[in-house]
Amino acid sequence: MSHQTDKDVAPRPGALAPELARALRSKFIVFDGPDGSGKSTQLRRFLEAARAAGLDPCEVREPGGTQIGEKIRAALLDHLEEDMTLRCEMLLYMASRAQLVEQTIRPALAAGRLVVADRFVSSTLAYQGAAGGLPEREIRAAANIACGHTTPDLVVIFDVDEDTAATRLNPLLDRMESKGREYHKRVRQGYLSQIESDQKHHLRVDASKGEDQVFEQLVTGLRQRLT
Repeated sequence: MSHQTDKDVAPRPGALAPELARALRSKFIVFDGPDGSGKSTQLRRFLEAARAAGLDPCEVREPGGTQIGEKIRAALLDHLEEDMTLRCEMLLYMASRAQLVEQTIRPALAAGRLVVADRFVSSTLAYQGAAGGLPEREIRAAANIACGHTTPDLVVIFDVDEDTAATRLNPLLDRMESKGREYHKRVRQGYLSQIESDQKHHLRVDASKGEDQVFEQLVTGLRQRLT
């Protein structure tokens, strides 16, 4: 009689293998990338697969995720706030993040749940840092105050060039999406720099491919990193 292990059994298409599902418990995973990278589609698909695998994921988004954070989000994305300074913008993101970490993320991790965040500090480093011009050391100092020792186990970066991304953006652009091609080129470079400087905690996924191919890359990358 042959004895199969979890790794001998191929998961269904779109499903998470049992050993990966176990490895994801009590993990903090961030989905990030430039506007138009398709990360939101992959996030939704991943959460569906996680629930099908028996997990109870805690989904959070940034900015927002709490009543206080949602009010901050409205101010950040509203076109009426054009006179907002870059440093104010960065600190508002951190304020929303501080509330989210203390109110939601830490309790969920303590309960053994998988936490999946739609953006985190990596976004601030790319948008307000690499693209906006704020020094990285200032952003990291603010992040340390906001988040303390609560940091992601892995940041998944859905990488796509700015021209491809532009074809995917909603025509009703919010304030952050409407800043132009060169701005988004700097954003992408900011993400790539983060991957290069800390490959252990970052996973690059080529988001220029089709939806199924991107999801396959995601699951394969998570399995390689976490199991």
